[in-house]
Amino acid sequence: MWRENTVDLKLARFYEMSTRVVLTFLIVTILLAILAGVGCTLYDLRLVFEVEFHAAFKQIMVDLLTVLAVIEVLRTALAYSTEGRVKVTYIIDTVIVTVLTEVMAFWYKDIEWQEVAMTIALVLSLAFTRIVAVRFSPAAARREL
Repeated sequence: MWRENTVDLKLARFYEMSTRVVLTFLIVTILLAILAGVGCTLYDLRLVFEVEFHAAFKQIMVDLLTVLAVIEVLRTALAYSTEGRVKVTYIIDTVIVTVLTEVMAFWYKDIEWQEVAMTIALVLSLAFTRIVAVRFSPAAARREL
């Protein structure tokens, strides 16, 4: 029985160390992606002088919102690294930012009303889910005790 506990403990330590190593590489990769996104956004500022304003600003807004979505992914990875669990609110925030990027693109497209209705329903359901996740989070339950 003692040997089984030792083996389980060694496996748990190996799992934790492996997860930390992989997570560290993931965080470095996300940071590099954020830097690349900021660089692309700065590079796209040239479009303001080369093409019409609406097209240039659309591209810059999409770039900025994409960088913000990647930042939310970084927050999720950092939360897992420090707390050992994934926070649902960070994932929902990432999806909301991504959906808002698509909504921004709607301004420049002819779209059907059904697509707009589905997008509104998606944003409302994500907002509701986020409210429920915050209200019934494990941290809120611990504070009530």
